[in-house]
Amino acid sequence: MPRRLYIHTVGCQMNVLDSELVVAELLRAGYELVDNPRQADAILFNTCSVRQHAEDKIYSALGRLKHVKDRQPQKIIGVLGCMAQKDGQKIFRRAPHVDLVIGPGQLGRLPALLEQIAAGGGPRMAVGLDRTSGVGWPGSSGHRREALVDEPPESRGSGGSLRSTPATRPGFGDFGICAGSIINHQSSIINHPRRRADARPAPHQAMVRIMFGCDKFCTYCVVPAVRGPEQSRPAVEIEAEVRCLAEQGCLEVTLLGQTVNSYRDQSSSRTLRLADLLYRLHDVAGLRRLKFVTNHPRHMTRELLGAVRDLPKVSPYLHVPAQSGSNRILGRMKRGYTDEQYREMLAEIRSTIPAAAVTSDFIVGFPGETDEDYRQTVELVRIGRFKNCFIFKYSPRPKTKAAELYEDDVPDGLKRQRNNELLAIQNAISLEDNQPFVGRRVEVLVEGPSKVGRKQALDNDAVQLVGRTVCDQIVVFDGPRSLAGRILPVEVQRADAVTLFGTLP
Repeated sequence: MPRRLYIHTVGCQMNVLDSELVVAELLRAGYELVDNPRQADAILFNTCSVRQHAEDKIYSALGRLKHVKDRQPQKIIGVLGCMAQKDGQKIFRRAPHVDLVIGPGQLGRLPALLEQIAAGGGPRMAVGLDRTSGVGWPGSSGHRREALVDEPPESRGSGGSLRSTPATRPGFGDFGICAGSIINHQSSIINHPRRRADARPAPHQAMVRIMFGCDKFCTYCVVPAVRGPEQSRPAVEIEAEVRCLAEQGCLEVTLLGQTVNSYRDQSSSRTLRLADLLYRLHDVAGLRRLKFVTNHPRHMTRELLGAVRDLPKVSPYLHVPAQSGSNRILGRMKRGYTDEQYREMLAEIRSTIPAAAVTSDFIVGFPGETDEDYRQTVELVRIGRFKNCFIFKYSPRPKTKAAELYEDDVPDGLKRQRNNELLAIQNAISLEDNQPFVGRRVEVLVEGPSKVGRKQALDNDAVQLVGRTVCDQIVVFDGPRSLAGRILPVEVQRADAVTLFGTLP
């Protein structure tokens, strides 16, 4: 009987993709995916360190597994990803029943490490070195980490997993296969009947990583420490991977990078930027849609906007986090632009691509944020009229300059109030801007049953489906399950701040 695997993923799309590739490789190694940790021989948590709340949830889940491990000592419990990289030995101290801690740059070693643990080799840890100091993470005292340590000679690893394609360079994270999956990043991977050596419930969609790491060092962000330095993959590798996916029936590819629009391929005589890569991928036969996230305002060039405007397959959907509307706070955040420059960028986007949908991120309650700083952020949200915004309360993170330099002096109650107010303002804008869709026909890529549809009886072919427009508008409507993976028109009947509700014509 194949070994049974359960994986729970939290965090960004990078984590979703990491889990996708991890699952693909473990399925190839003979594992079977299950949707209940009680049934699993190996329970893996792919973690996030961007906010404390995400880490607290993982430690709480690990705590609940202690008695399970006592009863079933052969069960393997592993912590993957950014929290594993940041906390290292701390995880073993807080949860001694954990068997494996592995950072995002070492995921290619996961199958071998699981085999070693299953064979009685004891706990294992594989994380990179601190990129700023060159020594181990807290708890290691700068030395090789006692008997639990199993670290390769390189300092960080390749930065994560890649699908294997004919053009993949050996040694550059050669891991996985040319197959993908879209994983619910707020819950465990949905169990699906095994087919091919992948876990892809949506064969018509895939994410492709085009770069690793980040060099921006925003003062609030732990990503440069846990994901490593910025590295761009050669365009020839990316194109081969996208072609392979398209040959398997993939219609939509989302290109991923921590700052995706800073992509720079210098592997040949001519430096290629993201605009050049989009032109190159646009001609891939069978591909219908190209998206890319996440963008940094400083790299939103006219050349890139021109490519989005001129290439029909490229979605005019741009996620460009602003984080604050206050120049003083932007300076404290070390974002590298001003409020005025961000507004100029917005004007350039809307002048070049009038139909573009722009989304953003904002942090409220950053250290030292006054009522006036917050008011300026509100003003930017009102003027920006974003399609939607992701709004977060500031959470101090270890290994960041903000935690080192600034006191977390905004009361949590005030953070919560500002968060709720800003979200209400954005929801009102989204609701108003969604109303003109009512009565219109929109083109939708059907992803499959919605949350409601997944709860409907399996023998009922007509269920509630969900899809997205080219500008990433969520659309729900009733139809047969067989429509998943199709691009088709839907007539919008009503709209709220988040969703368009429609019917098939």
